[in-house]
Amino acid sequence: MTSSSSVAGRHATDPPPHILVVRNDKLGDFMLAWPALACLKAGAPEARISILVPSYTAPIARLCPWIDEVILDPGGDAGKKEQRKLLARLRSGHFTSMLTLFSTPRIGWLGWRAGIPHRLAPATKWAQLFYNHRIVQRRSRSAKPEYQYNIELAEALLSSLGRKAEPRPAPPFWPLPTGAAEAQREAIASELGLDAARPWLFLHAGSGGSAVNLTADQYAELATRVDSCLAHEGIRPHWLLTAGPGEERIASDLCIALRAEDLHADVLPPRSGIDEFALTLGAADLFIAGSTGPLHIAGCLNRPTAGFYPARRSATPLRWQTCNDESRRLAFSPPESAGESEMSAIDLAAAAASIATFLKTYRARGHTL
Repeated sequence: MTSSSSVAGRHATDPPPHILVVRNDKLGDFMLAWPALACLKAGAPEARISILVPSYTAPIARLCPWIDEVILDPGGDAGKKEQRKLLARLRSGHFTSMLTLFSTPRIGWLGWRAGIPHRLAPATKWAQLFYNHRIVQRRSRSAKPEYQYNIELAEALLSSLGRKAEPRPAPPFWPLPTGAAEAQREAIASELGLDAARPWLFLHAGSGGSAVNLTADQYAELATRVDSCLAHEGIRPHWLLTAGPGEERIASDLCIALRAEDLHADVLPPRSGIDEFALTLGAADLFIAGSTGPLHIAGCLNRPTAGFYPARRSATPLRWQTCNDESRRLAFSPPESAGESEMSAIDLAAAAASIATFLKTYRARGHTL
């Protein structure tokens, strides 16, 4: 091998790639981009990875081990001044490639105007005209998980750059430093006076304003049934109820309802920001929620999850599967005979039995549940 040779398609004298990744929509979508980001770093470890995100997800993006730089997107509703500033920022970044995981005309136009020479995105509607590399995926068919579609785009980018295919990274896609999850558990135990040796079941009843979810009453029934199943085995879990902005009342009312049924329930106190909230989920023995951002944070942390999904094609358990290990996830949705968003058709007794069985056979943090 000569001194100028390196990985396929690249020479030692070439500058390292500077890749701009765009995932500038909701929290759950962004968390499902982390496997693709891990894939890019595995395939091009010397590359500088920048990400374009809205201010809402930026604090979590700054914690991602696969991201070197976070760039804020003011959004499509921002004025011309802010749009010009973003364009100038992209031009000054001297990016060699742009990977857009969810394409819109505005972003495609920005990448083209910024002069990024290598631009790849799904072949989606007319926005694809701004890209010189396009991948047909047909995501609307929901034939595979969203995070796998994202990984395929990352692999396509690496291939187009002449990079040798690497084995796909495995969970956790958000690996916490050693002892970080234990530290969160100790802090919460001290804050709320909880027994750290008991199973901690986090339950997020909010929907983020978009996801079809169980009602608070359904979650109360589910938790009561799970608790009853576990009580027969001598297991009494702590229920920790989480809430997003504007959802605090839902968590508070649910806590009152669970305590009335003699469950050990507490509302997780507000954190200083979405990044601190995300880190607390590392303390969960199980995270229960609809297909929301917090569920996908827990999946990215490789915590056990139980997700509740509508039956509609664009939001199936397969399409919005969490990216944790297969052995660490459960999914529930209405039967095919029910309406696509008829969450009341989910058999909560069966779901509770499945969750309880899962908890009884799963070892979390070295403790037998």
